[in-house]
Amino acid sequence: MTTDAHYNDFGTWIRSKFPFKVQKISIDAGFSCPNRDGLTGHGGCIFCDNRTFNPSYCDKKDSIKLQLEEGKKFFGRKYPDMKYLAYFQAYTNTYAPVDKLKELYEEALGTEDVVGIVIGTRPDCMPTELLDYLEQLSRQTFLIVEYGIESANNDTLKQINRGHTFECAKETIERTAERGITTGGHIIIGLPGEDRAESLRQAPLISDLRLDILKIHQMQIIKGTRLADIYDKKPFHLYTAGEYVTLISEYISMLRSDLILERFVSQSPKELLVAPQWGLKNHEFTNLLNNHLKRNNIFQGQKHYGQ
Repeated sequence: MTTDAHYNDFGTWIRSKFPFKVQKISIDAGFSCPNRDGLTGHGGCIFCDNRTFNPSYCDKKDSIKLQLEEGKKFFGRKYPDMKYLAYFQAYTNTYAPVDKLKELYEEALGTEDVVGIVIGTRPDCMPTELLDYLEQLSRQTFLIVEYGIESANNDTLKQINRGHTFECAKETIERTAERGITTGGHIIIGLPGEDRAESLRQAPLISDLRLDILKIHQMQIIKGTRLADIYDKKPFHLYTAGEYVTLISEYISMLRSDLILERFVSQSPKELLVAPQWGLKNHEFTNLLNNHLKRNNIFQGQKHYGQ
């Protein structure tokens, strides 16, 4: 992080890794999740609807290569010299036999102009055999393994039907990081039952994980989910954009300064979103946040205390 930057941003970091512009292309490889198919639960996380982040070019009926080619057409019109990261994003992308996973990952990496791979998964779906393979793969190509943590509060994880504990996340992140694999994590701010104080209590716990990269999203209520039914019957507080800017600024100040922060907000399609209706694009929110950080002289790591 440079001395004039208020946080360690992903864009600057990723530009340091490649001599050209890179773009993630999302892939839906047709996976399920263990809390969907009965292994650890049924129905999945109560907030989840993958339509909120699967782009139009991403169709699980198509092969990995075809999805990537469609994604390249989508992005290549604007940046013809761009290279790509294959992003296995939908559901749990390590939830299959290892031989099948190798086949899918290597199909992606064998696609022209794909220079790396990002694998989104859960901490309870990372067997040692797969880690062995990913460790070797990380020595041959750019690789990020990204774990959905969502919360450091086990009561919350149970309430949202996550199907694993925070201790599971901590242990799996440790196992991954010690292999030298670039390790990311994802959390949600504003989950039901978690107020401002609880989110800030968790900040040092998240910061002390062996993560290289952290994604943070605000809580969004999506039509048709079980959380939407809960919210309809008994609405709970969702942050306004202004409240969230203030909260996330303090949260950033409590994170260690070397942790790469990829994003702070998510923008679900308007037709799927129940609340909150901020009416802001991601870059507009980021501008609000950056202005608040500068105006209040807030920097990542100001309040961090390690354990």
